[in-house]
Amino acid sequence: MNVLDAVDAASLRSDVPTFRSGDEIKIHVRVIEGNKSR
Repeated sequence: MNVLDAVDAASLRSDVPTFRSGDEIKIHVRVIEGNKSR
């Protein structure tokens, strides 16, 4: 096993819910542009 593969495997979640196209999901992202954030 490659070292990078081992690091990636350690950081992946195993409890990711299944979703399909058309499902609504919530994404929380903070965008910072210069001194403004939204």
